[in-house]
Amino acid sequence: MTSMTDTHSDAPAPPPPAEPPAERRTPRWSLPALLAILVVAGVLYSWNLSSNSLNSFYSAAIYSGTQSWKAWFFGSIDAGNFLTVDKPPFATMVMSLSCRVFGFGTWQMMLPQVAAGLGSIWVLHSSVKRVWGHVAATVAALVLALTPITVAINRDNNPDTILVLLMVGGAALALRATRNGRLLPLLGSAALFGLAFNTKMLQGYIALPVVFAVYLYASHLGWARKARNLVLAAVVLAVSSFWWATAVSLTPASERPYIGGSTDGTAWDLIMGYNGFGRILGGEGNGGGGGGGGGGFSGTAGLGRLFNDTLGGQISWLIPFAAIALVGGLVLRGRAPRTDLTRAALVLWGGWLVLHYVTFATAEGTMHPYYTTAVAPGIAALCGGGGVLLWRAFRDDKRWAWVLPVALAVTGIWSAVLLRRASGWNGWLWPTTAVVMALAIAGLLVFRTSTGRRLRLLAVAVAAAVVASVAGPAAYAFSVPFGSGAGGGMGGSNPTAGPSTGGGMGGPGGGGGGRGGFPGGGEMPGGGSRQGGGTQQGGGEMPGGGSMPGGGEAPEGGFPGGGSQEGGPQQGGGMPGGGEMPGGGQESGSGSGSGKQESGRRGGAGGMGGNVDSELISYLEKHQDGAKWLLAVSNSQSAAQIILKTKKPVISMYGFTGSDKGMTVAKLKKLVESGQLHYIQVGESGMGGPMGGSNDVSSAVTKWVKKHGTAVKSSEYSKKSSSSTSSQSLYRLDASDVD
Repeated sequence: MTSMTDTHSDAPAPPPPAEPPAERRTPRWSLPALLAILVVAGVLYSWNLSSNSLNSFYSAAIYSGTQSWKAWFFGSIDAGNFLTVDKPPFATMVMSLSCRVFGFGTWQMMLPQVAAGLGSIWVLHSSVKRVWGHVAATVAALVLALTPITVAINRDNNPDTILVLLMVGGAALALRATRNGRLLPLLGSAALFGLAFNTKMLQGYIALPVVFAVYLYASHLGWARKARNLVLAAVVLAVSSFWWATAVSLTPASERPYIGGSTDGTAWDLIMGYNGFGRILGGEGNGGGGGGGGGGFSGTAGLGRLFNDTLGGQISWLIPFAAIALVGGLVLRGRAPRTDLTRAALVLWGGWLVLHYVTFATAEGTMHPYYTTAVAPGIAALCGGGGVLLWRAFRDDKRWAWVLPVALAVTGIWSAVLLRRASGWNGWLWPTTAVVMALAIAGLLVFRTSTGRRLRLLAVAVAAAVVASVAGPAAYAFSVPFGSGAGGGMGGSNPTAGPSTGGGMGGPGGGGGGRGGFPGGGEMPGGGSRQGGGTQQGGGEMPGGGSMPGGGEAPEGGFPGGGSQEGGPQQGGGMPGGGEMPGGGQESGSGSGSGKQESGRRGGAGGMGGNVDSELISYLEKHQDGAKWLLAVSNSQSAAQIILKTKKPVISMYGFTGSDKGMTVAKLKKLVESGQLHYIQVGESGMGGPMGGSNDVSSAVTKWVKKHGTAVKSSEYSKKSSSSTSSQSLYRLDASDVD
């Protein structure tokens, strides 16, 4: 009869399995424990936020979204809507709405981020509780709250925090639909995964295959009804995923901004290229492509990447325990019915962990450490739910008495390894946690079958094991808001937690961006870290290689090409209204271009070093002469810095990798003829200055500007003199120049 039920859509579905009575009773400690975890997480995510270097790339887009609904919808970096950020706009939409209500500022921007981080904990707790009970849910919530990279990114305005909330919500609703057979939770799951797609595109789909596969296999509905429900869910997923890309496509190119990160200005190219296969295979503006991968931020691609010096301390603390709990749980539930909810949850969260792990470990394209925050919910759920299964087997079956102690021993050993990598940082912590873990394991073995009063000693051993397991990640997590300088390592563009544990930008051997105590160096203003040799972690790599003077902040996508960034500290990061940045060098000398005088001063308005020259900005504002845009610069980071300082639209001509073909000679000529733009900053090498790109379009634009424009003398806006150099020059163009 079971087979007939499964094959006929009209046959009545059996009721879902009833929960055991114990799971329907809420222990008195459960809600207070959850609230305590949320309070701790709230402090970790929000304390001392004013010290953070937020990502100015997104800050500028969020500000522009408060000034223009068109910029809000498209995700434009400037309110004039010339070019967008390299992501779909859902996350910036949410933060812009917050700033429209409360005003533009750090806490107003970060309020949705903190709420999303807390929401992820609450949703995961609720989902785990329904399957494994309150103890498992509490452990899962604690692990997620204290994951170091999650704490770091939840204090930043990158879109990953909102992405994780949407994906966790989608997974939880799909599991609920699997349990109760109702259609609405499944449709809600599809809608949330679609919004996740509109937050970081294909990354929002990583867990989707296993989520819907679990529903298809484990739901108690008949196969025909499940197939129908999944078709409806697919429709909802498609609508929720592609409404924005479709709207962009239906808008004439002349009436929409250029889609940053794409090669042709379309959202579909961004989906498949830069934010799609380019992340996995490299290329498409992501670097990598067989050269080790990772864009220089997370170490060489390979299955061991998440355990290396860069990522190990950010995410890997409890991966060994989660893996053992997953395998052990599946073996324990191996003979359960197809609709067994416990096994379904194990497969869902285990598949979540495996799919994210493999994707991030093997990605040849840009791979920032904070991407791994998406791994954390799978780890947390398996530590909670799988840990409870191992505990029950430990107590009830002597054949399993060794599995939980071994899992804890591996966790303790790996924690000691990670803590010892941070040489000189809280050196007392690793031996202390090792001793506590050893005593906890001994207590578990001695009191395994205890009852009565001796049961309390077993409870103490369990508590000690939990404390020893989370002590290392907790130390890393608390160092973000409460450490020296606070705010997290590597600045707002590439936030990390804990101390520096490697050299460089995360190549072979590590490079973790750190904070706190830095051997041989010290903490750099703006959240980056400096080690003995003066290498700044948290900047970026320049296209085509080479080093970049002035330090600076890397936008989200990184700077592919394999170069390194060296030099002085960045101040102010991307904080709203961030004040004047150091730099903006001057260069004496003169030249000629088509009979017009060339500037003696170069750069200064916002190079990749975060330079915002107040004198030059004052000059541009005074001579804007009704133009829509204050200035056109080569890259998005420069534009963002100036937008945040002046609160006026600034054109980013080539995006932040320099490969966007946003500006062409035809576009520039039209802007100049219409009086919408007067000032353009270009580079002497034909690349549009630092990060200006090396494409034919930028070279043609530079050549045209030099031919038709008038170079602005440094004496017109600066009383300073300096021997420093820059590759940028300022030109003025008017309609009469292009007749």
